[in-house]
Amino acid sequence: MIGFRLIPMHFLLALDLINHVSSFRAGSLAFPSPNAGCPSSSSFCRISAPSLPVTTSSFSFFRVSSSSSALKASANEGSIEVTRSDGSTHNLSYRIVRPMSLSSRQAAPIVALHSGPSIPSNYLYPLEDVVPYRSIVFYDQLGCGKSDEPADISLYSIDDSVRDLKALLRIEKVGRAEVSSVWESYGGILAFEYMKSVASCEDDDEGDDAKCLSSVLSGAPTNVKEIEEEFVRLVRELDANNPDKNYTEAEMNELFRRTHQCRLPDMPKVLADAYANAGTVWRGTEAIADYVARPPPEDASRMPSSMIMRGEFDFVGEASVGGWKEAFNTPFLRYKT
Repeated sequence: MIGFRLIPMHFLLALDLINHVSSFRAGSLAFPSPNAGCPSSSSFCRISAPSLPVTTSSFSFFRVSSSSSALKASANEGSIEVTRSDGSTHNLSYRIVRPMSLSSRQAAPIVALHSGPSIPSNYLYPLEDVVPYRSIVFYDQLGCGKSDEPADISLYSIDDSVRDLKALLRIEKVGRAEVSSVWESYGGILAFEYMKSVASCEDDDEGDDAKCLSSVLSGAPTNVKEIEEEFVRLVRELDANNPDKNYTEAEMNELFRRTHQCRLPDMPKVLADAYANAGTVWRGTEAIADYVARPPPEDASRMPSSMIMRGEFDFVGEASVGGWKEAFNTPFLRYKT
């Protein structure tokens, strides 16, 4: 069995842990219905649903990458076919940076799982400069970026995304390597479900699923309805704290972003571009509204040691990330804000 490490993206807080986890992580979530729980007369209910909780801990990721003078690394690009229960096949696009280092034992490759659902992976490409000594595998989940975007919403689910990830890690160029991974928010949910599936030996009769060695979940909620409710609460709080303001939709969007998502004065261009080109069929918390993290069955093998992280101002609150303690079947969890 091959192995890798899973790690999310508010991870610049975790630079001191790199020697321990040999990896990074990034990814995220697209979020609640803006009108969930809001009276229709409220001006702040007009804001659009937020996405990607990039907070203070992530800022240097973009600053370092934008100032880097490193030469562009070599990369292979391609696609694999993934199947659905109706027999249909669809292309999943990937990009492997520094492919010659995939077999490294000292510096395990990174598999970068983006946010969403359906925020394409190109905003993670600055990882190439931040982590200049590892292979990195990027891919666009079905429904966004260079991957196919079938119009039938029944072809999308977290379980399908887990199977797609397994298929990607089984391809020859990746599957023989020991790899690390990068995840955040929705990516953290997908990472957890992948690790749980491997620990439970689901869909793995031949034992060839890539094994996760360790993980970091950053800003990943255990209960999506809880963060939708927290989103509404925070929007109301912003509105109440500014009683003399009559915010337009755009103004409230920007205020919420600067307060609870990306606290940089301006959204980094790579993020803005990713959101501008996000998928539209299966997107946001509405797509995964019923998700609650559940532990694996009692006879499952132990899941990897993990770090659970959140940014200080993330709207994915402490209560939601704290739920991972009950979801993982390992005592080796660390928390950091």
